[in-house]
Amino acid sequence: MIENILNTPVLIKILGSLTLILAANFLTKKLLPSLICGALVLAIWTGQGVVEIADIASRRSFSLNNILLMMTVCQVMWLSSQMQATGTMDRLVKNVRGRLSSRGAMAALPAMIGFLPMPGGALFSAPMLQSCDPCNHVNDPLKGMTNHWFRHVWECWWPMFPGVLLTMELTGFDIPQMFLLGVPVSMAAILFGYLLLLRKIPPVIEKASAESFEDVGMLKTIQPLLPIAVVIISYAAIRAGYGFLSVFLPFLPGMNRYFPIGAGLLVAMFALQGMLPLSRERWGKIIFSPRVFSMAFIVLAVRIYGAFIEAELPGGGLLIEQMRLELTDWGIPLTAVIMILPFITGLATGMAVGYIGASFPIVLSLIGQDPTFGEMLSMTLVAYGFGYMGFVLSPVHVCLVVTSKHFDTPVLRNMLGLLPPAVMVMLSALGLGLFWGWVLP
Repeated sequence: MIENILNTPVLIKILGSLTLILAANFLTKKLLPSLICGALVLAIWTGQGVVEIADIASRRSFSLNNILLMMTVCQVMWLSSQMQATGTMDRLVKNVRGRLSSRGAMAALPAMIGFLPMPGGALFSAPMLQSCDPCNHVNDPLKGMTNHWFRHVWECWWPMFPGVLLTMELTGFDIPQMFLLGVPVSMAAILFGYLLLLRKIPPVIEKASAESFEDVGMLKTIQPLLPIAVVIISYAAIRAGYGFLSVFLPFLPGMNRYFPIGAGLLVAMFALQGMLPLSRERWGKIIFSPRVFSMAFIVLAVRIYGAFIEAELPGGGLLIEQMRLELTDWGIPLTAVIMILPFITGLATGMAVGYIGASFPIVLSLIGQDPTFGEMLSMTLVAYGFGYMGFVLSPVHVCLVVTSKHFDTPVLRNMLGLLPPAVMVMLSALGLGLFWGWVLP
């Protein structure tokens, strides 16, 4: 009996553990224990022993990558709280609402934060989106889905995202080719996000009232954007500076992907403190907020789940490779494998780098040794579109987790609400991929 359970196809094991997380969260409304339960079930189901489970969890917990990730998530929350405490966030929201309908502002604010490659960035935009609806005319699940969706509409082509850079590295595409691949998918995400999410939001306040908005000139209008601009500029400067140094000092190790954004957030916090200082007591409440530590532990649980996805199986090999072999053995057509593998990997890892790094080497090997540019672009676009939506829908995606936590709605409800636009984006990616494969040599 136990042997039969352990021999269950990998696809069933992954989907079963994700289903358990969703069901437990829906029934208990407690996200952290639900994530821990799903991670343990996946580990045991894939044959990991007690010692191996402890080793994998501890190595992931105390890795430099994970420590910097958790620190970055904390910094996101600290800067967000600092902007709220100084009134910067209120002024930013009022300025946006003064120029857009409340419906437009609810898309524009998370999309603006979406240009920042920060983990858990949806948590930064969530309070802004909440401020667009002070009278709570829009239900919390719809606000949460809108926040999460529009936070990720640039994920397919914006070169500040590690997933885009990794795709370019694996495929050999340059930035113009990546734009050709990603911008149409991004436009599809915006279109179907508008049609299937934004249109459900009534234009409660088409323009902010005179009391909440005053045209104070361009300088004061853009002033609330300065913390965000500082993060972007600092991030770009650190990346460019390190790249320049690496040319002359090739022995330098690769830079950790969370360091530039964490440094940028720190610079923004100091800059905002210099402009609008807060007291020591206020900073104590911001830094030691129980909400910050609760969110950090939730992110840790998500990353431990990811560690079990990435860990080597007791019998050798990796989960994703075994899943690919199973799909091939089942006689599934090549195009379907190129759709399913990135989608399931995105669903299981909840990270763009995760699904690209795990599935794209396999996808590229399936395309063939010497594909034409049209074949390469076509199949990569299909794989990217399906993986992108798997990553957006993933119950272990940090942004979806923290958005659900902020708006106090079950992850499953948000996933189901996002499924219609996600299906349309995947169909668009499939259609675009087939079109490029037919048009290009």
